[in-house]
Amino acid sequence: MAGVSNPLRRVSVALTVLAMSLLSGCADTAERTAGPDPSASPSATATPAPPDPAARAAQLVGTLSDEDLVGQVLMPYAFGNSATEVSEGSAAGNRKLAGVRTPAEMIAKYRLGGLILVGFSADDPTGGNQPTTNVDSPAQVRKLTGGLQAAAGKLPAGTAPMLIGIDQEFGVVTRISDGVTNLPSAMALGAAGQPPLTEAAWRAAGTELAALGVNVDFAPSADVLTANSTVIGSRSYGSDPRAAGEQVGGAVRGLQGAGVAATLKHFPGHGQTAADSHEGLPVVTQDRGELEARSLPPFAAGIDAGAWLVMTGHLDVRAIDPGVPATFSRKLLTDVLRHQLGFTGVLVTDAMNMAAISRRPTAENAVRALNAGNDLLLMPPNVTEAYDGLLAALRAGKLPRPRLLEAVTRVLTLRFRLADRQAPELATLNSPEHRAAAQRVAAASVTMLRGSCSAAPVKGPVTVSASGGRDRTRKLLAEALTSAGVRVVPSGGTVVHLVGYGDGTGDLRGDAAVTVGMDTPDLLGRAKSKVLLATYSSTAASMSALAEVLAGRARPTGRSPVPVPGLPRSACAAG
Repeated sequence: MAGVSNPLRRVSVALTVLAMSLLSGCADTAERTAGPDPSASPSATATPAPPDPAARAAQLVGTLSDEDLVGQVLMPYAFGNSATEVSEGSAAGNRKLAGVRTPAEMIAKYRLGGLILVGFSADDPTGGNQPTTNVDSPAQVRKLTGGLQAAAGKLPAGTAPMLIGIDQEFGVVTRISDGVTNLPSAMALGAAGQPPLTEAAWRAAGTELAALGVNVDFAPSADVLTANSTVIGSRSYGSDPRAAGEQVGGAVRGLQGAGVAATLKHFPGHGQTAADSHEGLPVVTQDRGELEARSLPPFAAGIDAGAWLVMTGHLDVRAIDPGVPATFSRKLLTDVLRHQLGFTGVLVTDAMNMAAISRRPTAENAVRALNAGNDLLLMPPNVTEAYDGLLAALRAGKLPRPRLLEAVTRVLTLRFRLADRQAPELATLNSPEHRAAAQRVAAASVTMLRGSCSAAPVKGPVTVSASGGRDRTRKLLAEALTSAGVRVVPSGGTVVHLVGYGDGTGDLRGDAAVTVGMDTPDLLGRAKSKVLLATYSSTAASMSALAEVLAGRARPTGRSPVPVPGLPRSACAAG
């Protein structure tokens, strides 16, 4: 993995030369805090911007004040569904978080380089650190992101578009679901096992994110799943490092082909532990050889595909730097990620408000994370404390100026990479072409783990049931079955029972002829039904694909990307 070749390497050469020439002139400006005349635009006072993103970044860095430099490495969240007009409740949240009323004021006060849109939904394992939601509808999100960019455009670094990120993984972590094309989960794509379908689906999703004004997606998950993890689970493409890497590469190419930066997470791999970093610091006990053989390959594949960001995990990786969270480990971030894997893009922390690390003071964590090699700090618990702490550390020499300039240059290089792109129209959302891309990969993912592949799994009228709280999915399947020519009755029919995220043995139904797993398939190993199917996802596309299989109109060609004790990867010979 040491010889990874990717497009970012070409950028790194220019970045290094330009940054080093810049740093050589910083000694006499170490105490500088004032920026250029704010009344003069950069285009009016500087030489024409070079076309290369790294060169443009290095040129801009040389004009920024300390206050502007520090703001570039922060990517907080904000309360409110508008950049400039918020409710009193959202205003109170922003005042507590950052001492401002609106998201636009937060951008202006802290010279922010980025902002993440947050939200929560049912079955979301990350909901614990999502204190609000910025998402109501596609039109509202487009207006919000436009307002955020307008606020950022007034800053000295405003010649480059602000980074606007979101956790849009699909499956259980989906921030925007209404009015957009919803892809099946990562595990479903892993079951389909066709990287070209993955790339096409993610290109559709990336196009829709770009239409909403989002230019960074904190996806895909490059975690190889080997533990019974509820926090990673179906967010992973599977347990095989090579196959997962192929899927990760497809996702990266699809997203970035649509002009949205992809993020590999959670380095160096969160799938080896069942513990949840939203609740505490998970310990990864793999030895060095196992880590390199099983956890790192999908990250290497994603880097080789050209991923522009990597997200660090709040993980105690005992084989590399015992007792030190990966977020704060130079051994992991510099020696392994930068030197061994050859990553030259933006390194972003996982949310800094997570319980795994948030017990220490915000300012201390911010300085520590940047000094370890991170370039962008995501969701600090208090924006004021993070900003003031970094600025004070810079002036006291505890945050070396070359390290900050390196981080800012990387962030601005990414911002310029995303510049000069025309956002697609909102009409592209949930288009027939995009729905077809989601449908193709959903159809390829349906897996039969028990039963006959040569006949329709159900005969006669069907009764669809589901574990508690899944009425919407039950209705989706009932409608899809009706469209497929299967009669659906409220009771008395052949029972098809749906289970999903968070369900246990008590959620199974003993009289079900068919049990369907809509998340990780491990629960199917305890089901007694004659037919066991897995969709790994509960989207409309997944339910439509399931209906086609139940009606006998399609063959379940998927293969479980994770082992299920007592069951084959597929009951179908060609699976």
